[in-house]
Amino acid sequence: MKKFSPGYLPTLMTIPAVLIMLTLSVWQLNRYFWKVELLDTLNQQLAAAAVPLPSGDLVPDVWSYRRVSLAGTFLHDKEIHLFAHTVKGLKGFQIITPFVREDAEGTVLINRGWVPEHKKEAITRLEGNVSGVVEISGIVRKAWAKSYDFLPKSNADTNVWLYGELDDMATHLKLNVSPVFVEIDAGPVPGGFPKGGQTRVSVPNNHIEYFVTWLGMGGAMFVIYLVYGYRRARDTQV
Repeated sequence: MKKFSPGYLPTLMTIPAVLIMLTLSVWQLNRYFWKVELLDTLNQQLAAAAVPLPSGDLVPDVWSYRRVSLAGTFLHDKEIHLFAHTVKGLKGFQIITPFVREDAEGTVLINRGWVPEHKKEAITRLEGNVSGVVEISGIVRKAWAKSYDFLPKSNADTNVWLYGELDDMATHLKLNVSPVFVEIDAGPVPGGFPKGGQTRVSVPNNHIEYFVTWLGMGGAMFVIYLVYGYRRARDTQV
């Protein structure tokens, strides 16, 4: 007397599907622990004391989110305007300015911080355009480009940029620059703009939710398969 008889086709459909869902749940769990480790590393780097930014070729992935220091002179006549998210309802830009190093060879693109739209042009905030050799500290950030082709493009002609397209910015400025940006730390600036300290670490870690979802779907499907198999066996014997 058969107590469990789900049939060939339901078994062929259910077992592989359940195995795939269980595999995905385990993968999501592994991603969760990887993300936790990544966030811990980022937080440690952000909290660490600043170290001198090396000159020459450096690996962006190694230096990303490291706190660094450097000395040099800003080229305010060559600043770049990177469109930024609104702050308290105000549209604005982040001001990226070439920085000719005094403590080492090379030029670095420095994100000096946020300004509202009416302060976009350098002439509207002359007091904030510090001159001479200065020492600064900040966070290293990698370049980034638009994610999808259908997204709008940056406009080098109007000097309005939508993405951190470092190579294109360097070409536009006709400069050889370091392969990373440095986002300057918050600090007092004459006139109040640009406002530094714009580094935001946004690394979502929703993998536990995904783990539970895939595990729940696989478990539910297997329970339905078991119920169906027992009922089919019972009905066949009636």
